[in-house]
Amino acid sequence: MYWEPERECMAREDLEQLQLERLQSTLYRVGTNVPFYKKKFDEIKFNYEGIRSLDDLRRLPFTEKQDLRDNYPYGLFAVPLRDVVRVHSSSGTSGQATVVGYSRNDIKNWSNLAARVITAAGVTKNDVIQIAFGYGLFTGGFGLHYGAETVGTSVIPISAGNTKRQIQIMQDFKTTALVCTPSYALVMADTMMDMGINPNGLSLRYGLFGGEPWSEGMRQEIHQKLGIIATDNYGLSEVMGPGVAGECLECNGLHINEDHFILEILNPETLEPVPEGEVGELVITTLTKEAFPMIRYRTRDLTRFIPGPCGCGRTLKRMQRVMGRSDDMLIIKGVNVFPMQIEKVLFEVEETEPHYQIIVDRENHADKITVKVEVMESIFFDQMKKQRQVIDTIKSRLASELGLSVDVKLVEEKSLERFEGKAKRVIDRREL
Repeated sequence: MYWEPERECMAREDLEQLQLERLQSTLYRVGTNVPFYKKKFDEIKFNYEGIRSLDDLRRLPFTEKQDLRDNYPYGLFAVPLRDVVRVHSSSGTSGQATVVGYSRNDIKNWSNLAARVITAAGVTKNDVIQIAFGYGLFTGGFGLHYGAETVGTSVIPISAGNTKRQIQIMQDFKTTALVCTPSYALVMADTMMDMGINPNGLSLRYGLFGGEPWSEGMRQEIHQKLGIIATDNYGLSEVMGPGVAGECLECNGLHINEDHFILEILNPETLEPVPEGEVGELVITTLTKEAFPMIRYRTRDLTRFIPGPCGCGRTLKRMQRVMGRSDDMLIIKGVNVFPMQIEKVLFEVEETEPHYQIIVDRENHADKITVKVEVMESIFFDQMKKQRQVIDTIKSRLASELGLSVDVKLVEEKSLERFEGKAKRVIDRREL
């Protein structure tokens, strides 16, 4: 099932020619209209009119999140403000907020790309989609809302929070597709259990999840608890919002909308391309953004390209779901540790619940990781021997996965904080 088959199933040669033409146009636009990029190009004596192949992209400088902050609010816009019909912004919780703008044509493209993602995930005009992402300045809710309306799906723009009301609406309005973070989907599943509601009695069939890294184990947990097909989608405000890439029903990697974006995967240390199929940092160049083009934007997200064709027939390149962020990486005793590695192990231990927290301390000048994980209530009514077995199993598997020892603490169900948006899994208490 395709939204734009003429684009989603293009021959590679035709696609690369389209990418080159759009790249040339984008570079002309930013080199002419954005002082930041004009200065960058002048510094390396780059003639943006001299682009002859996609390989020339590697000659261009990177754009970092700090560049967006330094040019707050409108310094990176490539069109006059009178041509900007929408402004979105980050929360600014980790520093100066970043601001992005959209022209009327940008909104139209955004809607179409989100429609591709929604269609690939199985949703049609006959569905009722409940969007439990926050609206406001956050792009997640709006992007998928536009995409759903473009497809013709009935939209319930309930936004985030108020879980019991979410479930009531889901029952009353016969929601068939849910949009939220994967961790919030599990919060909903647990709340349904507390309310005595059987998910099998709902009309829910699809879940379109994004906004945070999640593992295959979490996908299976969502499927088991809600009985839905759970697909991943990817986007970020700096380059558009949802619609950069999304999974089809094969659930084997996210198809990248390559006619609108060029994605590179680079070694975050050397910034050189990694071999095909290896994990690295995702770098994105926009090809059709008018108001706010981005050249080689370092996302800090870690993923890899998936080689080979997809069974769905799309020819667009696929990427693995984001595994974490290069700036979320913990360095413990010289070892690189990613929260997703820990999650993967925990989901393989059947006595655990899908909620955990990673605490990092420094004791006597040495780093220490403690993993708190919720376990089934029965474990605490069992013999201490059973608890010890669960702890030993987790510690052993984590040591094998991470290459270092980790403390494990079992906690009761529902004792760890729940999140309606992105889950906060790591508490780093080290004073470096």
